[in-house]
Amino acid sequence: MGMRFGFIFYLIAQVWSSSDKVPRLDLVDVESGYHGLIREDDYSVEVKPTIRATGTDICGFRIINRHHGETPFEVILKDEVTGEGELRAKRLLNCEKRKEYQFSIVAVGCRGEISENSTVRITVVDVNEYSPTFLEPSYVKQVDEGRLYEQILRVEATDRDCTAKFGDICKYEILTLDQPFVIDNDGVIRNTEALNFQQSHNHILSVVAYDCGMKRSAPVLVTIKVSRVCSLGWKGIPERIDYAPGSSRQELFPESALELCDIPCAVDTIETKLQLSTTHIGKGCDRDTYGVHSQRKLCGANSESIDLLPSPGLGSEWTKPLPSDEGHESDPMFEFDGSTTAVVIPDGVIAHTPGENFTIATWMKHGAHPDQDRHTKEHIICNADDHKMNRHHFALFVRNCRLILLLRREHSEGDLNTFRPAEWRWKIPQVCDDDWHHYAVSVQFPEVQLFVDGQALKQDKNNPEVIDDWPLHPAKGLNTSLSIGACWQGSENKFKHHFRGYLAGLSLLVGKNEDPKVLTCLHKCKESLEVPGIEVVQPGMQLMTNTDMTEITVEGDNTTDIENLIRRVGYINTREFPTPGRRNLYLATKVICESGKEIKIIPSESFLMVLPPQKPTIEINGTSNLPRDYEDFRLGVRVFSDVRVTISSERDDIEEWRNGEPVSVIERKLDACTVSVYPPLNPDHESLTVPETMLGQLGIVQKVTNDGVLLTGADMIYNYEQVLRQILYSNKKPAYYLNRAFKLICSELNGRFTSNEYVQTLTVIHPDLTKSTEDPTVNEQLAEEHSILDNSVAHALVDEHHADFKPSHTLNSGSNLLDVGQQAGASHAVTVIIVVCVGFLLFMIVLGVIRIRAAQRRSQQEDLADAEMAWDDSALNITVNPMEVCMNNLAGNGGAHSGGGGEDGNESWDEDEDGGSSYREDDSSSDGDDEADEVLSSRILPVPGTPPSVVIPQVHQGPTTTATTPPKSKELDWDHSCM
Repeated sequence: MGMRFGFIFYLIAQVWSSSDKVPRLDLVDVESGYHGLIREDDYSVEVKPTIRATGTDICGFRIINRHHGETPFEVILKDEVTGEGELRAKRLLNCEKRKEYQFSIVAVGCRGEISENSTVRITVVDVNEYSPTFLEPSYVKQVDEGRLYEQILRVEATDRDCTAKFGDICKYEILTLDQPFVIDNDGVIRNTEALNFQQSHNHILSVVAYDCGMKRSAPVLVTIKVSRVCSLGWKGIPERIDYAPGSSRQELFPESALELCDIPCAVDTIETKLQLSTTHIGKGCDRDTYGVHSQRKLCGANSESIDLLPSPGLGSEWTKPLPSDEGHESDPMFEFDGSTTAVVIPDGVIAHTPGENFTIATWMKHGAHPDQDRHTKEHIICNADDHKMNRHHFALFVRNCRLILLLRREHSEGDLNTFRPAEWRWKIPQVCDDDWHHYAVSVQFPEVQLFVDGQALKQDKNNPEVIDDWPLHPAKGLNTSLSIGACWQGSENKFKHHFRGYLAGLSLLVGKNEDPKVLTCLHKCKESLEVPGIEVVQPGMQLMTNTDMTEITVEGDNTTDIENLIRRVGYINTREFPTPGRRNLYLATKVICESGKEIKIIPSESFLMVLPPQKPTIEINGTSNLPRDYEDFRLGVRVFSDVRVTISSERDDIEEWRNGEPVSVIERKLDACTVSVYPPLNPDHESLTVPETMLGQLGIVQKVTNDGVLLTGADMIYNYEQVLRQILYSNKKPAYYLNRAFKLICSELNGRFTSNEYVQTLTVIHPDLTKSTEDPTVNEQLAEEHSILDNSVAHALVDEHHADFKPSHTLNSGSNLLDVGQQAGASHAVTVIIVVCVGFLLFMIVLGVIRIRAAQRRSQQEDLADAEMAWDDSALNITVNPMEVCMNNLAGNGGAHSGGGGEDGNESWDEDEDGGSSYREDDSSSDGDDEADEVLSSRILPVPGTPPSVVIPQVHQGPTTTATTPPKSKELDWDHSCM
């Protein structure tokens, strides 16, 4: 029984053991199977998961269940121990023929056992082995000129690769450079600018395609043929023209051509107009930026004309509150807001009543104001009563877009019962077109003429409208107020009738009339169109221009003749430093048929770009420090004796010379130079003089004030140098100063270009009192310079004295203050002498008190110029150093004073000395002495020969008694005190 059970157990174990020896594919999920990738150019297949069999000894793998015919794969046992297999292709695959393969595999044991099958799915990976190819070997397309196409043609390429990555076309490219065409990613070609048949009849392009793997195709030729299409208008007009400053004349349209095509009528006249737009530049065009006076001088105008709106500066401060344009590209333009902006011209600038013969001129930009009452007055200039009354004597104003001149007759002029013209009203479109225009009213009563933009306005019986009026009624005690931008209402004490717009260059010439040629010159632009010579104008043609040369009109019946003339039209800007910026050009043409029908051609537009000029550099040089003696300052010192002004720019590589002067000094101009002095001159003993005769000959205007000198008027640098070198500075009291500093600044084109600040210092050479000389002339001069103390002793006071010695210090000469340090070295010896004298003085005070009173009278008294030196000598007590008198006596050999230079030993008195004073014997009461002592005790007297920082204060501690001693001589009579 037991053996049966053992046998049965053995059989079961054998059966179980045999079933465990069957091969199994090592898969987590048998149904999902295997997935593999293989490149077209490779044999190895990348399979996931790895093919592996277990369960028994594996001797191989077998492909079964082929789904789609041949399966070009095999499974090779790679490792018998692990049962790992490798899937390989039997040959190179082609993705373009078949992209995927699917089959089943089983594992085979060494005893022939077979595992369950599992599906294998293989994907063939594409390789970019093919380049794109175009569907057409070449492309040809014909287009019309003058058009912009959204699509001219479309090229198309394909790729034989099986996947989108390498088989799709992702990009097209035009290899031909500098062609007005572009192509997009869809192969659409279009033009970026209108094609021109004359420039190119054909455009041949080389185009390539790229697949998404960026493999490029072979190029294909695309030919675009341009068909000539006739269109009315001008051809060959450039969009932009550059103009370099200083390049003289430049032709605008040298390659222009006029196309008329097949006009359906017989041509009678062709009219072409070329216009240069400059209204946005300055006052309508590029003009010189000189001030009114300089412009008038250059045009030969009367020099007596007064500029009423000058640039703010020395002598013309009244325009400072007015808002003006920023920068210096043109002369100043002032803005008036119509409500608050107005100024009063100071008295003395010009006569308030112009009389019956005068010329008033101005630049004005004024627009229409629909929101304003049409009867509102806008005064440009007005002369009215200054208080109590509101009578308008003389005015130029705008009302209802009319320019009106008011000229009332005073009650003292003629018959009070006689009417005569008093108001002239011009109705002209320029007043309210909001553009710059030049207006000039020339009055030679009763004739009145208006000039607009340099041209006399043609008058008729209705324009101007003349209004007669009575003379003004008499009024006593009233003056007038001359104002600009509004009219002063004397009864209300405020401005009314404000001007709203822009003004510039307002001038008034009283007693004379300006030459019409001058008015034309003042308006003339420095930039313009320039027409060719008369030889270009063929018979049957007409050439017309406006006064500003900004419009040219050509009429003719021949297209070729008109083309030749337009090609020769040029642009010129004669300014050395023109205003940079854009100038628009308009070329319009119309054709007039014999039937009278007009055919307008589309106008051509272009623009001229004036490039920025190279800015010049104005430099002033010279000897910055000039030392001079006392006598030189009294006679007059040339402030800028060797000054030199030069102008250079970046383009001045080599400076040319002519007649010993640089060409720039002879040809280039300055229009203003300002000499400033700070602190201002003291008119009692200081003055600046200019060469008036030379200035009159050159036409340069001068203004001399205590603050300096202003020279205005455009002239050569050479002439300005000669004038500056003739400016004299004189000082009748040079002993009061150590130096004087003058600042010089020059400008060109009304301040557009300014020079450096040149500082000229005049140093006073003070004599050294410590050195004696045997020259009586020198001794006499030294005595004159220092007679303020040496010869002004009338009393000798004995009292306590205190001397405070302050250390000397140097002040900044750049701020025009006295430079004490420059003279400190020369006065050290003098300081030592003063200290010794003060020591002896203190010693004498300790020993005893000596009072000396000397009465001296002079035959003539001088009034001192300075308030500091204007002493009241009615009760003057002077405390002097007795040792100084003693030393003078000892040095004089028998009582003669070295400072006097006289042989008789008496002190020398100079009646003409600036610092001298007249002293008389004082017999007044003690009350008067006390008052004089109180005043004198607070005054500090400078000691001659000492630095300005060393002074001796006079201190009185109480009333003193004096002994009256009749003067015997001009010698001091207390020489016996010298022991």
